[in-house]
Amino acid sequence: MTSDSTSSSRLTVTGVPRAGGAGVIGGRTVSRVGYGAMQLRRRGDRDEAIALLRRAVELGVDHVDTAQFYGDGFVNGLIRDAFRPEDGVVVVSKVGGDPNPGGTFQVRPAQRPEQLRASVEDNLKSLGLDQIPVVNLRRLDTGPGLRVEGDQVVDLDDQLAMMTALRDEGKIGAIGLSNVTLDGLRRALPAGIACVQNAYSLVARGDEEMLRLCADEQIAWVPFFPLGGALPGMPKVTDDPAVIAVARSLGRTPAQTGLAWLLHHAPNVLLIPGTADAAHLEANIAAGTIALDDDAMAALDAARSHSTDLPLG
Repeated sequence: MTSDSTSSSRLTVTGVPRAGGAGVIGGRTVSRVGYGAMQLRRRGDRDEAIALLRRAVELGVDHVDTAQFYGDGFVNGLIRDAFRPEDGVVVVSKVGGDPNPGGTFQVRPAQRPEQLRASVEDNLKSLGLDQIPVVNLRRLDTGPGLRVEGDQVVDLDDQLAMMTALRDEGKIGAIGLSNVTLDGLRRALPAGIACVQNAYSLVARGDEEMLRLCADEQIAWVPFFPLGGALPGMPKVTDDPAVIAVARSLGRTPAQTGLAWLLHHAPNVLLIPGTADAAHLEANIAAGTIALDDDAMAALDAARSHSTDLPLG
């Protein structure tokens, strides 16, 4: 790699330093601190939501995670209107669930191959894209969250066949997996996997073996619930005494410290913390500037890990 290309990898295409440095997903260089758009589904003011997305780009974010079932296409519409091609934002979406307006949960399982195809088409339309750079196949046979039953119990190989067909057709650029087991990831490797999204945080490290496999295979590890606590019964990173102590010594918040630990823990980690608040967005992105020395890492590594295998309701 030349010095010019090394320098350019440190900047987004808009010339802003990458939040958290540079990582790779689906063959594309992105900032290691990205943005998860799920919380925008509750944002009442459309203009303010779009301004928040624009602010993320100004702060060096060029990796945004979304789904059609976030507000039944509402969030995808915000992303479509907020970003321009010259922003160079890599949009990652997911399939495996459909919007469920008015239901107990805002998403219902949609695991059958024909449903995966329909969801990709819906995403393309609402995002206004000809191709979605990366699409995650969200499995629902492990926690936390919904579980599948009946005709929604679908073999992974059948789903991967559809995802591969969609990639071959150019509708998606790369395939990711979410809520996947270690065995499932191993089975999927021949299909070419760009990233894995599993629930993972400092206080929920059950997937260490899978994380190592992803690092070995150059697969991006994109944890959701990176600070835990998103569902009843899940521990919160910000409540852990070790995190609180290290954060205090650094003059940072426990949330920033928990995010910084993820970036230091493995080089293939990409973050997509979500928020609907501009100040919180800036704090999350600032976590990418935190240096953790060996003593701080040792103290954080000693935190207790808990299970995330929690079904909903």
